[in-house]
This record gives sequence, C-alpha cells and structure tokens, in this order.
Amino acid sequence: MTRPPDLTDRPALARARARTRRAPALFLHHTVADEVQERLEEVNRSFTAPAVVTPFAQVWAPALPGARIVPDADILDLEPGAHDLVIHALALHWANDPVGQLVQCRRALRPDGLFLGILFGGRSLHELRAALAEAEVALTGGLSPRVLPMGEIRDLGALLQRAGFALPVADSVVQTVSYETPFHLMRDLRAMGEANALAARHRRAAPRNLFAEAARRYAQAHAGPDGRIPATAEMIYLTGWAPDDKQQKPLRPGSATTRLADALGTAEVTLPDRKSRGSD
Repeated sequence: MTRPPDLTDRPALARARARTRRAPALFLHHTVADEVQERLEEVNRSFTAPAVVTPFAQVWAPALPGARIVPDADILDLEPGAHDLVIHALALHWANDPVGQLVQCRRALRPDGLFLGILFGGRSLHELRAALAEAEVALTGGLSPRVLPMGEIRDLGALLQRAGFALPVADSVVQTVSYETPFHLMRDLRAMGEANALAARHRRAAPRNLFAEAARRYAQAHAGPDGRIPATAEMIYLTGWAPDDKQQKPLRPGSATTRLADALGTAEVTLPDRKSRGSD
C-alpha cells in the first residue's frame, strides 16, 4: 500500500518552534492548560502517573508537576500501560498520522485510564485564511498552501472511536483574540510556533504585496469600530478512556424495564399503524 504524502514538514516545524524561544507567545497553551486542570478537577479520580505530549514543556511542567513530558514526534516516547492519564496538548493538528498518535496514547494508558487531546479546529483563523486566499487569487490567479487545514469536530470525534477509545466525547471552546493589525496576528502565530510548515508549501518567496493586500482585505471585512481585527481560535477537546470491563456499557435495544411515559409522568398514546391511517 502506498503511504499518503506527509502533511507536515517536521524539520520546518521544529525550526518554527525553536524560534519561539526568543519571544514566545504561548497564551493559548496556558489557556488550554488552565482548562485541562478545571476538567480534571471534575473527574472524581486522582491521577498518579500522567504524561503530556507537547512541544512546550515550559507550559505543562508547572501546570502538572510530576507529569512526564513527551515531545510530539511521529513515534511517541510512551511505554505501553505506563500511565493513568495522557494529555496530547495542542500538537495533534500537525500530526502526519493523527489516528496513529491516538492509538499510541491509548496503548500507553492503563485500563480505564483517561486521554485528553486538544487541537485547533476548523473554525480557527477562518478570517486570515479567507483574506490570504482572496488576496492571492487577485494577485496571482491561483492558490498555494499557506495555512494548515484543520479538522471539524464531528470528524475529529470519530477518530477517537477509530483509535479504540471507550466513552468518546468531543467538544469545542472558541476564543476570539483581538489584534491591532493582521501583521500583529501573524507575528503572534510565528511566536507560537504555528508558522507555515506544510510539506506542500511553496518554497519560493511570496509575491511582494500579498500580505499587504491580505491585511487590507482582512481589515475591510472584519475590523471593529476601533480598527482592531478579531482572530478566531477554536480548541477542540477530545476525551476518551482506555477500555476496561468495569466501565458502563450501553444497554441492548429493547432491554429497558421502565417505560419512558412513566419516567416523564405522562400518558402513553399509541399511534395507529400505517394501514389504519390510509395512504399519505
């Protein structure tokens, strides 16, 4: 079987992340770390052997003291059955094989261990993507890969099932960040390590006025009364458990012992069958 082409140029991604050390802008990573801590507090369980898959240990080491920090390589440095909690933190959107990453995380969990995966979803940067596409078509008559494609919540939730997780749940949190200009947004993206590292990106320099034209269109379409522009960040949270016999299982269809009408305190009404109603 032919292997599909890589989505991500991993050496380019590593260089982009290395540049963040000069002046990092990791506020979304800190926001996610806070949200994860709140979610873990709602789980009636103590985790004693957590692991975090992340390129930014400086965010997660203080957030989860004692957690094993694992880089988000294609092959994760996780031992099978070694952890009761695995967090894949804002890196899964760059994975060349996201299902493979999820499977590796599941195998690293003990039975009934918890997985939390967070990645950017399809609504992220929709304003910037539209402005860049419109500007490039206007200037060159074509398009090139400039912004990472991101998955929709329904598709991403289905990956949990494909990876073999029990009780899978996917939900999203949308945050809007305000910037003085689109150039300030693009500067922050570079400072987050989210610069263009697509394997299919064009290696030649962009047209001279592309980004100026994109900024003009961005501001024209989205700027508020104060002139600032919004940028959408959609964080999708994937939650699943390593299968275990103690977990709740769905009942077989037709095995219920209580009528819905009794539970709701209403009278049950029997509808006539199709033959007695005649043709529609």
